[in-house]
Amino acid sequence: MLIALAIITFLDRISIAVAGPRIQADLHISPERWGWVIGAFVLAYGIFEIPTGALGDRMGQRSVLTRIVLWWSGFTCLTGAATGFVPLLATRFLFGAGEAGAFPNMSGVIARWFPLRERARAHGFIWAASRFGGALAPLIVVPLQSAVGWRVTFILLGAIGVVWALFWRALYQDRPAGGGAELPGLHPIVPWAELLRQRQLWLIVTMYFCYAWGSWFYFGWFPVYLVKAAGFSEGEMGIFTALPFLAGALGNIAGGFLCDWLAGRFGLKTGRRLVGFVSLAVSALLLVAMTLTRNKSAIVVLSTLGFGVADLMLPAAWAVCLDVGHRYAGVVTGTMNSAGQLGGFVCSVLFGYLVQAWGNYYQPLWLVACMVMVAALLFTRIDPTRPLVAEDRVPDSGPRQSMDRQPAHR
Repeated sequence: MLIALAIITFLDRISIAVAGPRIQADLHISPERWGWVIGAFVLAYGIFEIPTGALGDRMGQRSVLTRIVLWWSGFTCLTGAATGFVPLLATRFLFGAGEAGAFPNMSGVIARWFPLRERARAHGFIWAASRFGGALAPLIVVPLQSAVGWRVTFILLGAIGVVWALFWRALYQDRPAGGGAELPGLHPIVPWAELLRQRQLWLIVTMYFCYAWGSWFYFGWFPVYLVKAAGFSEGEMGIFTALPFLAGALGNIAGGFLCDWLAGRFGLKTGRRLVGFVSLAVSALLLVAMTLTRNKSAIVVLSTLGFGVADLMLPAAWAVCLDVGHRYAGVVTGTMNSAGQLGGFVCSVLFGYLVQAWGNYYQPLWLVACMVMVAALLFTRIDPTRPLVAEDRVPDSGPRQSMDRQPAHR
């Protein structure tokens, strides 16, 4: 169910970028205004990330995920009814408000159902599924909008989420078998003051803010980049936009297994840090290399590797939130992802203005690469062996024991 939801989130999210050239032409939206359309989703996503993550920790993910999936699916449908810039902006903002709670609540489900030694892998499969959804978006949207138009396409996409919500409500239970009548963490009071005093939390959120510049370039601007900067046709764009997301799917699965193996072999600190730093640093270099060539084949290869390599890091980052968050996993992942959405919002909006000011797409992408490199350096300072809340801290017993150690409610 979580894999299916991850596919739907990115299918709905990336579809606006794929349909972007047609929507911009149909509704007469300029590049800088298009940055605001992309940014409206990201801004709302960031604002509502923490509240919906905390709501899932408090009320349970069964109820919260049902509500938010129905909400965002409705606004996916309404995207097809937009008649101009302002209605489209409002619709995408409300769409983002709904989708904000998806991954924090999925992380909360993982914290309840999976032992510590399997969590990076679980996140790896879910993030791989999200990238598969991103790869499906151009393969579905391009032929659909050619057949029925972009408006009907969004209505059909929204209907998929409604079906998922009905199945989730019917099949999922918040309490794992044998969890007991009073499962700690289902109704926690969040110790905000203690969490916000922790240097580890600020390192995590700053790292993710910088990383998100790279991912949101792909989510919001990459299809437009291929058409307007690299000279690809719409048909070529539909095919080649999918490749980075397919690479990202493989990267997430590989990153999940690699992260868990390295953590078991060398300890949590070394395992998580090594995956995060190397993948982000290499991705930043690949983004720069992509701007230095005009060869289409090279652009396809470099862009695909740039996204796929960066996604090796995602299971590590989300597993770190569970490592340090324990019963507050939904809140910590929500906080981290909120920072990521803020970074994505700044990137999405600023990128359009920089393209307009500098007259090209290459220099703005250099700035994106610099932010990804900063994220790589920050990852080397994060310590996943230090829980954020004092009551969750226990002595580390070495690599093998620390991987098998479970939160108190286990």
